[in-house]
Amino acid sequence: MLDIKRNLLSVALASAITLTATGVQAQTADEAAKNKAKAEATDLDTVTVTGIRRGIESAISVKRDSTSIVEAISAEDIGKLPDVSIAESIARLPGLAAQRVAGRAQVISVRGLSPDFATTLLNGREMVSTGDNRSVEFDQYPSELISGVTVYKTPDAGLVGQGLSGTLDMQTVRPLSYGDRVIAISGRYQKNSLGEAAGEDPYGNRINASFVDKFADDTIGLAIGYSHSEMSKQENQVGLYEPWQAVGDNWRPGVAAGTYYSDGIKALRRTGQAKRDGVMATLQFRPNNSWTSTLDTFYTKAKEYDTANQMEIHLGDYNGGYDRLNVTDVVVNGNGSFVSGVAHNVYPLVRGMYNHREDSIKAFGWNNEFTFGDVRLVADISWSKAERDEINLENNLQLLPAPALDSVTLNYGGKFPQFTPGRDYSDYSKLFLTNTIYGSGYGKTPHVDDELKGFKLAVTFPAPDGFNWFSDIDFGVNYADRSKDKTQAEGNINLGAQGITSIAADLQYKPVNLGFAGAGHIPAWNVPGAVARYMVFNPTTTESYLIPKQWTVDEEITTTFLRANISTQIGSVPVRGNIGIQAQHVRQSSNSNYWDGGQPVGSQVIPIKDGKSYIDFLPSLNLAFELPAENTIRFAMARQVARPRVDELRASMEFGVDTNKGEPGASGGNPNLDPWVANAVDLSWEKYFGNKAYVSAAVFYKDLKTYIYTEKRDGYDFTEQVDAWLLANGISLPPGVVVDKTGTYTAPFNGNGGTLRGAELTASLPLDMFFDSLRGFGIVASASFNDSDISILPDPATTSSVGSEPIMLPGLSKRVYNFTAYYENSGFEVRVNQRKRSDFIGEIGNFNGARTLRYVKGEDVLDAQVGYSFADGTMFKGLSLFLQASNLTNSKYETYAGSEDRPLETVEWGRTYQVGVNYKF
Repeated sequence: MLDIKRNLLSVALASAITLTATGVQAQTADEAAKNKAKAEATDLDTVTVTGIRRGIESAISVKRDSTSIVEAISAEDIGKLPDVSIAESIARLPGLAAQRVAGRAQVISVRGLSPDFATTLLNGREMVSTGDNRSVEFDQYPSELISGVTVYKTPDAGLVGQGLSGTLDMQTVRPLSYGDRVIAISGRYQKNSLGEAAGEDPYGNRINASFVDKFADDTIGLAIGYSHSEMSKQENQVGLYEPWQAVGDNWRPGVAAGTYYSDGIKALRRTGQAKRDGVMATLQFRPNNSWTSTLDTFYTKAKEYDTANQMEIHLGDYNGGYDRLNVTDVVVNGNGSFVSGVAHNVYPLVRGMYNHREDSIKAFGWNNEFTFGDVRLVADISWSKAERDEINLENNLQLLPAPALDSVTLNYGGKFPQFTPGRDYSDYSKLFLTNTIYGSGYGKTPHVDDELKGFKLAVTFPAPDGFNWFSDIDFGVNYADRSKDKTQAEGNINLGAQGITSIAADLQYKPVNLGFAGAGHIPAWNVPGAVARYMVFNPTTTESYLIPKQWTVDEEITTTFLRANISTQIGSVPVRGNIGIQAQHVRQSSNSNYWDGGQPVGSQVIPIKDGKSYIDFLPSLNLAFELPAENTIRFAMARQVARPRVDELRASMEFGVDTNKGEPGASGGNPNLDPWVANAVDLSWEKYFGNKAYVSAAVFYKDLKTYIYTEKRDGYDFTEQVDAWLLANGISLPPGVVVDKTGTYTAPFNGNGGTLRGAELTASLPLDMFFDSLRGFGIVASASFNDSDISILPDPATTSSVGSEPIMLPGLSKRVYNFTAYYENSGFEVRVNQRKRSDFIGEIGNFNGARTLRYVKGEDVLDAQVGYSFADGTMFKGLSLFLQASNLTNSKYETYAGSEDRPLETVEWGRTYQVGVNYKF
């Protein structure tokens, strides 16, 4: 069998040896060092362009000077990236796409792979996440505190913490690179269109301040940034139950057998507020050319809360024991999907839901760089921690006396799926907290901690004599220790001593209008207040079904790397790049529990601890050929890995025995997972016009050697669990039944991979290159095309909306487009951006906190900005004004079950308008 790992490294080494055999003329170490310093320096005094063009040209410079294939964002000025969070800016880069959550871009997909395949760094250090897994929630990072982002699409051996699809490195300001003191403040006032239309508070604000200066003869540099934002949360949503299923004969009276039908529909109006405060500080000390010490700190705290008021109707055969539902006037389309009808004998409920979430991220890094002649030593220590606390509450109201059955008109063919009840549900005094078919209420209080400690030591020294094709060698080691744990107390919210009751007037808000779904007005009320006054909520983690939801995952990763930096010529063609290898030694483990109800009281919670160690060798090669006329050809090969999702590594297990058959079974996580592994090849052509413009075409191919699937596997050894279970339950087994020691386990497992391939086309062009009359106009456009032969068999327990047949890769949009048109002249700026992606399968968190796969309809999001900056020499020097509109077309978020005529979620968040002012001293 062909050993891909060995052959990939062999090809990389052979490529380097080929360079030697051509009689190359290598640059000296001094020349290479000068060029490297020139590429890394950012001296704002030398920049002659301003505004939009300034940011574009800085990003082009980063891309051009890199030895890897990268994409870059650079702020046009300090604190002036044009987006609420860094996620929107990143989503505009070629080959990248965002998935929206609560109306804002949150997680990023790189080259058609789900966010779990990418790694996020802050100033070169891996970051923790407030989510349940690794993928960073980018909406936690204010754009004003980030000076730039580099997305590495190809890794090199010195890039620690690299991902399989890409590595996103966010950078903050380096004050010693600035020429003059900078003091900048800005304020923005914003409004959401949905809140305005509903007569609710639609307003928010953003306040930012930045300070950069140098002291003590430019040996000390200080940068401080602060960002505060308050955003109105507004949402209209209609959702249908999953799965849509082909009903059997007389399953739903009036609906013909074989018709695809959903068993319920709900509509909600959500309002609330999200607040975020972020602080960034960098202190640099460079007393001489031999030592630079840089201390970075970053802190962000987010708090958001919202209330959602919802009407929900069960359209299935379970209706609280009352008259059986039937449907008349049924219309079915040519695809066999239910379109409209009238459902009789249903029992609607009105639900109130409250969510309160607080997140915090703290990060600290201290980097020291020493130079001893031609040798450079870097020592870096880092620490980051993320915490998340949530409170989720719901309570349920219905008309009394029961049964107050209703007839509801359904129509799923419009802008929103529609349902119109026959009764009036707008009077709060006629709705009562009671035990509905869903109970009187439910609540959860999840908590997540994620902590990462790291240390890196690296040395760079000149290449030995005789290795003329190399400029220098990097050697180092990085140690990372990460621990993530989750607890989730939850439970029923029961009626208090007063029993069934309506909610008093002093707890009522203004009624919400569900007219967008055809449902009219329903009451809105203070959900936490109602729970406190009328109900009893004692969340617990000790119920049997909650035991596996508490887990801890620990990882220790020691990465040793060796990288040789190439700087040479083949004939008259300059060649630069690197070749190297990483050795990653991973130790992973997890602690959790499972419940054995057959054990004596006090011994029913059984601890589990499991894990493994392994080593991965990751060779890489990057070559950049500098051809005439500013053409660059880049070629890269690498073996790449992505660590498994954290929740997949949990040791949690839900175990049980089928006493009729004597068959044990369980579901849970798998601490013995290997990572995703791929061999990757990249090729790109880039044509530059100085730093003002470029066009490029790139292709990539990834051969995934393994993929992680959720599977139901037979033959799993449950000897330990069965013996414990038999100890308490054996005598109660039916006669003749013998419990097997092996059974089925549903969990994540490593399986066969497949291929992922794609092409990317990009152009960044000021239009005065073609016609002088178009001076000030420009475009930045990209198109990405992705495809994969990997198919995934969904977990039927959690992914019913995509069925049980193999599906394409989650996160993979086969087409992603980004287009920005801008005009800039004499301080006046106009920018319009459109980002578009085709349908994909998204990973969505459901009410139980588990990930569910759903088909997501492709999105088309349009943003625009207009601004004016007063010129030097005027009394308003340093002042700039702007107006911005986000999601101008009110693009919805839509999911569906298999085909678009079977909707699941239809959500709109409205348009957001901002007016603001920046002042730079």
